[in-house]
Amino acid sequence: MKTVTITKNEAGQRMDKMLAKYLNLAPKSFIYKMIRKKNITLNGKRCDGSEKLAEGDEISLFLSDETIGKFSQVKIQKVRPARLTVVYEDEDVLMVSKPSGMLSQKASPSDESLVEHITDYLLSSGQLTETDLRSFRPGICNRLDRNTSGLIVAGKSLKGLQAMSEAFKNRSLKKYYLCIVRGKITEGSRISGYLRKDERTNKVTVETTEKDGCLPIETEYLPLDTNGDSTLLLVDLITGRSHQIRAHLASIGHPIAGDTKYGDPKLNQVWRGKYRVSSQLLHAWKLVFPQKEAPFSRLSGKSFEAPLPKEFLKVMDGEELSLSKEK
Repeated sequence: MKTVTITKNEAGQRMDKMLAKYLNLAPKSFIYKMIRKKNITLNGKRCDGSEKLAEGDEISLFLSDETIGKFSQVKIQKVRPARLTVVYEDEDVLMVSKPSGMLSQKASPSDESLVEHITDYLLSSGQLTETDLRSFRPGICNRLDRNTSGLIVAGKSLKGLQAMSEAFKNRSLKKYYLCIVRGKITEGSRISGYLRKDERTNKVTVETTEKDGCLPIETEYLPLDTNGDSTLLLVDLITGRSHQIRAHLASIGHPIAGDTKYGDPKLNQVWRGKYRVSSQLLHAWKLVFPQKEAPFSRLSGKSFEAPLPKEFLKVMDGEELSLSKEK
């Protein structure tokens, strides 16, 4: 027999959902069978799996250690050493600056993504144990393209993960990006269009009129500085579609420097030779939080910035572009 005491990271979810995580290799039919036969009980009483768990509840598993071991395995992927740039951290939320070249989440089982590095960081710092990973895993609440750098928010607890994910979903968070584009832009604008994604090529196209299979997009930008040949833009992502900023700016003749998918090959070649630019100069720079209720009132109205990568700063210096006009 084993007793599992519910912590804050399991509280608030259905019992069967929690059991599916704890006995992650067991068929659902096995879990429900054990519940029906009272081999799994909640607080010493019969249950059906639909109960909403509260912190301090006790789930008793009248199963052998061999059975529990067979159906409950925690896999921890070893990652290469990487120093995370932590922008903000509390007991529920972690904000880090993702470097260009790192996946936000796995695309295949063998991938090493930011999620694995966050898990490694929490384990190494003693904020998370292998036992915790049986029923809860930290996760990210927003994603960036592999070669886009900048702010990513992660939930260290279940309530943190749920609250931050909802803030991104309902768009109450303001997200600002910095990028360097081809050409001279002297005035800000809010542009609209319709985005179509080709799943086969993982590439999008922007249409000016609504068509089947397209999603509406809106992008707002403000020029911060220009040297006549290139411009530093502050971008407000109104809608958050895949590759939106990159494709939308390219569609109006101002592709992002270094972007091999939507950019200008000749410009990319010049900047690769001049500055060793290896990816698009697009950085998720700032997040501004709305008014939040307890326990997240500590984030109300606050803004957080991810430091610009060295490559980005090198180009800004060489092109004589600055953030001095940012408001």
